Amino acid sequence: MASVEDGRSTWVTRLCPVCDASAAAPVWVKGRVRVVQCRCCGMRYLNPVQLGWLTGQAYLQRAAYYVSADKLESDLAPQRFEREVRLFRRYCPTGSVLDVGCSTGGFLHQLHARFRGSYELTGVDVVGPALAEAQRLGLATVQGSFLDLDIGSARFDAVTFWAVLEHVAEPRRFLARAAAVLKPDGYCFILVPNARSLAFRLLGSRYRYIMAEHLNYFTAATLRRLIAAEPAFRLIRLTGTHFNPVILWQDLWHPRLEVPDAERARLLRRTTALKQNPALAPLRGLYSAVERCLGWVGLTDNLVAVLQRRSA
Repeated sequence: MASVEDGRSTWVTRLCPVCDASAAAPVWVKGRVRVVQCRCCGMRYLNPVQLGWLTGQAYLQRAAYYVSADKLESDLAPQRFEREVRLFRRYCPTGSVLDVGCSTGGFLHQLHARFRGSYELTGVDVVGPALAEAQRLGLATVQGSFLDLDIGSARFDAVTFWAVLEHVAEPRRFLARAAAVLKPDGYCFILVPNARSLAFRLLGSRYRYIMAEHLNYFTAATLRRLIAAEPAFRLIRLTGTHFNPVILWQDLWHPRLEVPDAERARLLRRTTALKQNPALAPLRGLYSAVERCLGWVGLTDNLVAVLQRRSA
């Protein structure tokens, strides 16, 4: 990587995070955010990147967002991680779990609350105030980078990357580290935004999730290539999940360079409330059917992959 200063920020140039190639073509430009596509493997990624997103300092500066009342209320709602919990339970009904990028502990809290005694739970994140909220829930946490995590001889039955790999400069190193801390036959779960989703196709650079903190933009094909680069894993399942028509509508008619954190938190709280409203149960059934249809054609907002650590 190479860096350059523009008087306000330090910018770091990078190679393709999947294949290390340097040749790339512009795809989306949004203010100072520039997304390129690798000419060798097709991976889309942010280049250059502001240094603060690489060091974690930028996340620390946004701590107020992670612990805001609206965000906390949504993080702890059962609906927030409903899909992730359902998928996780199919493969890991018991055992030790390491949630990387756990933030305020929403996913781990659901495992603890619903299946008390079934799991040994640990979360890791770089944002101390968010971890303090997780600790208030009685969760064990570690502050720091996952790549530098010292766990001694401990090994886990599952490692989760829920909305993490789009934020890191070197996702291959994260997969390698996950393989190193997993037990043989243990599972790694990945959720990332889908760069071939309906929202990306309709909105392009107007989509709010093209943003400075999202360093990587995976498609099903490039996520497969990333996973294939780590020989310790075999891919068990790759599917799509989530669809947010509210965000699609807002960004279609009112595109902005950046959505303020407070507004993002309020929207998260409102959409969570809609999911909880019993009067909207018939609409939720229709919504689920639409999400399934989008999943069949690869247009959901997110991709989810389940990997298994090879036993030898």
